[in-house]
Amino acid sequence: MGRVRVKKICEIEDRELANAEIGKGYEYARDQVVAITDEDLSNLPLPTAKAIEVAAFVPLESIDPLRIGDGYYLTPDGAVAAKPYKLLVEALGRSSKVAVAKYAWSGRERLGLMRVRGDVLVLHAMRWPDEVRSPAELFPPAVDLDEDEIEGALALMDSMTRDDLDGDDLRDTYTEALAKVIEAKREDKPLPAEPEQEAPKGQVLDLMAALQESVQKAKASRGEDAEVHELPKKTTVKKTAKKQPTKKTAAKKTAAKKTTGRRPRSA
Repeated sequence: MGRVRVKKICEIEDRELANAEIGKGYEYARDQVVAITDEDLSNLPLPTAKAIEVAAFVPLESIDPLRIGDGYYLTPDGAVAAKPYKLLVEALGRSSKVAVAKYAWSGRERLGLMRVRGDVLVLHAMRWPDEVRSPAELFPPAVDLDEDEIEGALALMDSMTRDDLDGDDLRDTYTEALAKVIEAKREDKPLPAEPEQEAPKGQVLDLMAALQESVQKAKASRGEDAEVHELPKKTTVKKTAKKQPTKKTAAKKTAAKKTTGRRPRSA
């Protein structure tokens, strides 16, 4: 039960280093590292080294959400910047557009998306086009869908449509469950029982029946009439799902971000 620590050891002097003794460097080759100081980074011959440079204004829907990353609030740098900051907020708010900008961060030039949230600007980190992999290799196998099944899926979407993302059903239940496990182990009590799950009914998947049942559950959870009249009944066509439960199917997560060894755009 001892804590495991990571120590930074110098390979040449064979001793632990303090953070103040550690600098930045670029591995130009396996046996050659070019040292880069904070002064070098602050004097980069780039307009984006010390400021965010707006490159274009585009409609938000024109940007693939896959390229949008974490968001950060922006504040004006002093009283002089307050007026142009407010001007950009007002202009973006009235135009319903977002700004695409370039800026330097963590040793490289990055692409960003600036938008308005309330009365402040938010900067979202963006991936460069070559940092997003093509989905062509991940296309699912060819299947046949008829119009009734598509209409059934649309009916399910309608029954699950909401105006906002507030509600108990969208809370972080994983963290809550983990907290219960920690508390039980701390007090040396039995661990919380795992919720019972319905056993799979077989390998044959009647897609229409599954859609109808999902619509009924969605309406019942919202206190609406659980009777379903929108979906056409279909009893003759059945599809088989290989090694999947009858009601819920899980999509395998595959990283969309490229993981190949791409050299950074700058030091």
